[in-house]
This record gives sequence, C-alpha cells and structure tokens, in this order.
Amino acid sequence: METLLSSDQHPIRYVSLGRGQAVIFLHGWTRAAQDWLPYANELSDRYQTFSWTARGHGQYPAPALESMQISRLADDLEQMMEHHGIRDAVLVGHSMGALIAWEYIRNYGLGRLAGLCIIDMTPKMVTDSDWSMGIYGDFDHERNQSLIKRMQEDFAEGVLELAANGLNPRIRDAYAQNSHGIQQLRDYLRTLDSAAMIHCWDSLAQQDYRGLQSRIDRPVLMVYGDTSQFYSPEVPAWMEAELPWPELHIYPQADHSPQVWHKEQFVHHLSRWLGKL
Repeated sequence: METLLSSDQHPIRYVSLGRGQAVIFLHGWTRAAQDWLPYANELSDRYQTFSWTARGHGQYPAPALESMQISRLADDLEQMMEHHGIRDAVLVGHSMGALIAWEYIRNYGLGRLAGLCIIDMTPKMVTDSDWSMGIYGDFDHERNQSLIKRMQEDFAEGVLELAANGLNPRIRDAYAQNSHGIQQLRDYLRTLDSAAMIHCWDSLAQQDYRGLQSRIDRPVLMVYGDTSQFYSPEVPAWMEAELPWPELHIYPQADHSPQVWHKEQFVHHLSRWLGKL
C-alpha cells in the first residue's frame, strides 16, 4: 500500500500495479482497495492500475468527521492523479465510487479523463416527487433519515437491513436466515469507524448528478445487475439515454455488485472497451 499526504495531511492510500494508461478503481461505501485488487491485477500487464482505499474506509484511523464529504474524496482523487502526472485516465467506479467519479468531473472537469466505467449506480440516491430512480424506487428523505438514525443505534445492522429490505429476495432470505455470508459481513462492518461511515453516507445521499450526464463527452461503460437490491431496470435505461457515448451491459442474476457475480465477463467487457479508447 502506497501513501501520500493530502492537502489536509490525511494519508491517501492506494495500490499501484503495472505501467501504461492509468485505470483507477474506486470502491463502494464501506469497502476498500482489496475489492478491486483481483481486477487491477488482471489489467496490470497493459495498464497502470490504481486501487485506493477512500479516506475513512478500511481498518485505518479515520480523519476529522467534517472531511468525510464527497467533495473531499474528489479532492483526494485529483491530488493522487496530480502526484503521478496522470492524463487520459479511466475511472472505474462501483456504487459510491461512481458518485466520486461524478463529483470529480463536476469539480475538476474531464481534462484528465479518457473514459468512465459506472457500475450499478444512480445519479441521485434519494427519491422525491420528481425522481423515482433512487434506492428501491421510493427511498425519500424521511426514509434516509430513519436509516441514519438506525445506523447510529447499530451501524452494522442498519447497513445489512438497507440491503435486506431492498429489491433482491435472495438477499432478503439470506438476512432472515442469518447466513454465513451475512454474519461475515456483519463482523466486517463492526470493524469500521461507524461515525465516519455515517457522515460519509449523509454526504452521498445529498448529491444529485442528473444534469451532469449529458455533459460527459467521453465513452462511458455501464454495468448493472438485473436483480440489484437497490436499483430498478429504469436506472440504466435512463443513464443510457442521457449519456452521449454509452455502452450498457446488464448482467443476469447479479445484484448491486455485478462485477463480482460475473468477474470474467466484466474483465472481458472492461478490457475490450479500454482497448477502443
């Protein structure tokens, strides 16, 4: 794990492999660099891959809570790219990672980027009277505040309930039966800094990137699961219609992490798409 100090003196931690055009993997909320290392390793014979652990995530001391904002995460990303002199980068963002990529584009533009890969994410998580393509299709401000309160009471259980109460019956059943995988995830979530995670979630839930998509004049690869616990099929359809240069793949029997359920297919699609940039 390499580190460099951010402008507020918090370590930016990442693993860099290979040489060539930069491919930067951005993990989801509560996750870490380890999620992306198998994929980064697959590509490292042709590209320089970066897998970072976003501030406040992983088993590291958390920064000041006020810095757990998505704008600060985008600043960290810019600083890492500036440090390495990166141009023509490709950002691969899963869930929160996609939001970080959009925040980066909103704040820093497209000058350093050659393309973008979005995995199972909506541009606006919280629903309202004008937007039904957020979490579950009906996750409004009140439901989000209830979730935050629940996570403050019991962070791990609140996160598990967020997934279990969603659109995928397989996850709902696994939670009801307290499967081995659910217990493993519960144990992992209990190792995280819950205050940092909740502060980060609150920032993510406030974002709205709907007006940004039509301005992304770079190729965008999109990968969604057909049984995502969070997002309906309308989300990727809306994204495809908004983006100038989209390529959309829907993976069968895959949840919010389609790249995990279909790793070989994802690496194939990503590699082929990268080769066309």
